[in-house]
Amino acid sequence: MKATPLRPVILNVDDTDAARYAKTRILQRAGFHVIEAGSGGLALQLALEQKPDLVLLDTKLPDINGFDVCRQLKQDPHTSMVLVLQTSASYLSSPDKVRALDSGADNYLFEPIEPEELVANVRALLRLGHVERELRDMDRRKDEFLAILAHELRNPLGPIRNAVELLRSLDPHSSPAQENARRVILRQTDHMVRLVDDLLDVSRISQGKIALRRSEVELCGLLKSAAETAEPNVAARQHVLAVKLPDHEIWVDGDSVRLTQVVGNLLNNAAKFTAPGGRIVLSACLEGTQAVIRVTDNGIGIAPELADSIFDLFAQAGHSPDRVQDGLGIGLSLVRTLVNLHGGTVAVHSEGAGKGSTFEVRLPTLARTPQADDTDCSAAPVPGKPADAHRILVVDDNVDSAEIVSALLEFAGHEVHMAHDGAGAIEAALRLRPDVVFLDIGLPDMSGVEVAEKLRGYPELAKTVLIALTGYGQDKDRMSAMAAGFNHHLTKPVNMETLNDTVRTFMRR
Repeated sequence: MKATPLRPVILNVDDTDAARYAKTRILQRAGFHVIEAGSGGLALQLALEQKPDLVLLDTKLPDINGFDVCRQLKQDPHTSMVLVLQTSASYLSSPDKVRALDSGADNYLFEPIEPEELVANVRALLRLGHVERELRDMDRRKDEFLAILAHELRNPLGPIRNAVELLRSLDPHSSPAQENARRVILRQTDHMVRLVDDLLDVSRISQGKIALRRSEVELCGLLKSAAETAEPNVAARQHVLAVKLPDHEIWVDGDSVRLTQVVGNLLNNAAKFTAPGGRIVLSACLEGTQAVIRVTDNGIGIAPELADSIFDLFAQAGHSPDRVQDGLGIGLSLVRTLVNLHGGTVAVHSEGAGKGSTFEVRLPTLARTPQADDTDCSAAPVPGKPADAHRILVVDDNVDSAEIVSALLEFAGHEVHMAHDGAGAIEAALRLRPDVVFLDIGLPDMSGVEVAEKLRGYPELAKTVLIALTGYGQDKDRMSAMAAGFNHHLTKPVNMETLNDTVRTFMRR
């Protein structure tokens, strides 16, 4: 047999017997189970004991005002989800309706009420309540899933990292290729750990289980430590990170671990959404009684219509053109939640797509912080490149060779990009407009000579210095290269001094 669904329970509260009887009969004929109360105190008691689906609540009661009954129902966690339909024959103006809704009522009707209108309103509220309960249950299951997922993902990560470290200890003289593979595993494992930590924090925050361990925190020292922690990730993307801090101390009441997490998330976000070779500034200053932390980058920027939603859970505003969109879109949501728990605010400013972003965190300071002067909080500009640093494109189908040459040039302070075939070299040159291109002659899809000829056909690359870096070192090879538009010809292998002397010589010209 099919189970008979339970009828919705309505608590009808009215001190007038005739009015209460009439509304009860209307609701019973519509198929509802109705219980009654003639006072506010009895209504609160029955709501707690019987857990009705909806309270039909008159405003004028002998002991407690109906507005206050509604407020108490909504403030009690045991009855806060009970629907309240408030009615009144005395309070008939718009301010009265606003007062009722502000007290927590789900709707407000003026009496006399037509029977059809009463039943329609009750049914509409019950439908909304059913949807709300389903959404709340889905949200609870989502939190439970995130917590379980994060814990289950943590289990294999420890053995993976430990196994890689053990392999390194057992074979300390492994080949560069093996060591590079181990570094990739460790780097990706660390990335997974960060994602799992973010998942756990989202779950804790959603369930209200996160608590701050507050103490007096000196902000400048904390920011230096956070920058050092983020440096490997920033360096991996070939960015320059500048830190601008005041000479005096800034003291806040906060959780040092969580504040470090806030700054780390903002720095990692800046690195992720800035194309390789970008520039990032971490700065702090005082404005009145507030500490202001800013993370500024020259990355992809944020469209104005996305600025308000970028801190929402699982939201991402875009991605840099050189990589797939990664991450879960929860880092900035965690930042906002943690900053709010500290009594602060976080905001983002961008002139638009492609124009970089500035994330600004404001926190209340402690009394022991020195008073700020008028120039203390000037905006930190994004640092430019050093005068002798240049944008360089290295093109070689031998990946190891390209990486070594790039590393030598990066060590000298240049912004270096790589390509491994002719088509990729042309695309990268048009996109990056480099100052210098080191170009191999033997490429898989076309020769370096053909690439040079094509590059010389673009007016926007007229000032780019083309340097052949090749194993072909005969006179005819040099002549062919120069005829194709190369500025210089180098024969492999070359050392760091030769590379840098060549760049300096031609860039002076």
